[in-house]
Amino acid sequence: MPPDPVFSSGGMLYCETMMKERIVCLDIGDVRIGVAVSDPTGTIATPVEVIRRIGWGPDTQRIRAICDRYQTSTILSGLPLNMDGTEGFQAEKVRSFCSQLEKAGLHVIFQDERLSTVSAEEALIESGISRSGRKQVVDKIAAAVILQQWLEKNK
Repeated sequence: MPPDPVFSSGGMLYCETMMKERIVCLDIGDVRIGVAVSDPTGTIATPVEVIRRIGWGPDTQRIRAICDRYQTSTILSGLPLNMDGTEGFQAEKVRSFCSQLEKAGLHVIFQDERLSTVSAEEALIESGISRSGRKQVVDKIAAAVILQQWLEKNK
């Protein structure tokens, strides 16, 4: 049976599934962080921006500001696992940075990101984007790939 409808103060009808919290997804690298966000229904991932890394403090503040803009405290972070599924040095660095995000009041969950950048790069090549153009956007596209995989897995 579907959930009971809820009416907003504006008189519009919403169902419980339409009022999900958005999720901000991060593809965390040493130089850049790709950012994507889900729609309010948790159906579509959209690339948002690429953050040039400055340091843990400023990077955390920037991500906190993005979460505030989308009214969410939930972060999905890509976790760079080795091809055999084990965690290596890069995964350890991602987990360390994400612990800073948790200290800033954000809730972090992880998603295997193996081959997400490869998928993003292939999609950009198929779209005819130049090499220099791809470099500017590949991280946020990879974040969208990670988020879309998670959304589909968790429907």
